[in-house]
Amino acid sequence: MNQSDLKQVAFVSLGCAKNTVDSEKMLGQLAEAGCVLVADENDADVVVVNTCGFLEDSRTEATGIIRDLVKSKKSRRSRLNRVVVAGCLVQRDGVQLSESVKGIDALVGVNNRDDVVRAVLNKKQKRSTVDKYLGDYHPFVNIDTARLRITPRHWAYLRISEGCDQKCTFCTIPSIRGPMHCKPPEIVLTEARELIADGAVELSLIGQDTSSYGHDMGYEAGLAGLLRQLNELDGLSWIRLMYVYPSVFTDAMIDAIAECDKIVKYVDMPLQHISDKMLKAMHRRVDRKTTVDLLRRIKTRIPDVTLRTTLITGFPGETEEHHQELIAFIQEFEFDALGVFPYSLEPETPAGRMTNQIDRETKLRRRQELMLAQQEIAFKRADSRINRDFDVIVDTPPMDGFQQARHAGQAPEVDSVTLLRDCDYEPGQFARVRCVGRDDYDLIAVPKTISLPTLAQG
Repeated sequence: MNQSDLKQVAFVSLGCAKNTVDSEKMLGQLAEAGCVLVADENDADVVVVNTCGFLEDSRTEATGIIRDLVKSKKSRRSRLNRVVVAGCLVQRDGVQLSESVKGIDALVGVNNRDDVVRAVLNKKQKRSTVDKYLGDYHPFVNIDTARLRITPRHWAYLRISEGCDQKCTFCTIPSIRGPMHCKPPEIVLTEARELIADGAVELSLIGQDTSSYGHDMGYEAGLAGLLRQLNELDGLSWIRLMYVYPSVFTDAMIDAIAECDKIVKYVDMPLQHISDKMLKAMHRRVDRKTTVDLLRRIKTRIPDVTLRTTLITGFPGETEEHHQELIAFIQEFEFDALGVFPYSLEPETPAGRMTNQIDRETKLRRRQELMLAQQEIAFKRADSRINRDFDVIVDTPPMDGFQQARHAGQAPEVDSVTLLRDCDYEPGQFARVRCVGRDDYDLIAVPKTISLPTLAQG
């Protein structure tokens, strides 16, 4: 490629952790193709937007960003001459997106992720046409090696599967990402080793439904077997499990978490609701009794486990009685971390066609009440850590007298953090600290002993 042909490319990554992995892979491909990656969109010839299409709010955010970029391109006040849109929103809406936002130059669906280089470098013959890289579902999993990571060097996401077979009535993921398809264990281990060699000492395992790992390829050891293999890898300190599904979370998985020293005692299990009627309407394949029994087994068999969950409020047909049942459940089980999403009406889903839709004001009021119930629990749990010692991994350099860190019960990007005072650690370093207070949900801590050496490679 001639120097004059080099493209300066800016990248906007939206959405969940799975999208982050896709963004990192696309960035790696663009870098290998000779593109110059820039942080400022005003310095770019091309901007790629990797979109989320899961919820209405995420689609609104993505569309707003795309419109602003198209407007900037048309104004000619910057060098920007090409806008490429990729990801879930493209897979969901296809060419309708380019019809609603005039000025998009290329569309890249999730099944065509590897076409991003062509989409960026292609020179259109007609400015009015849109380059389309839109393919149907494919039964294999994209390999995520050679990523240019946008997470800090010391931690990374490791995707073990794609798609979902659960068919929850509110969810668009199966229509966007397809049915469940998993990476073979040897591929997962290869990617893990690459991430370790790149400096990662903490891996967060992700997928739409990590607990169903291996079902589609007849891997009998399943998630528990994969956890035990990952636990044997040199160079890792923490392995964190995200997005487990309650109906297929087995005793073997509980035992693997309890027994493997590198698997942090942390379970992220989106429950969505606890009312039997709501769980049935959501097609969650689990009832209240089974859920409660599972949570009790986890707490009993994994001492000091951190339990995180997410809930949906305002699902069609949810009554005040169901809502109060959910509040009482939160107060009874005292989750370490909890998030609440107001139900998002997706017209193409079964739930979107249900009667008894809940108005927005009621959803927001119920969300606030649920979060206030959780806030009381979270503050009590934070207060209970004061004057206790624990290990943290440091995430940021010192700034304004503090550094951000996390203990094993704090997942990156979604949970509270531990603020270290009077410290000067390197990101990726482990340290023993003592909690001396809290700032709302965040803990405040000071050094307890000499810091442990980082296990980062190279």
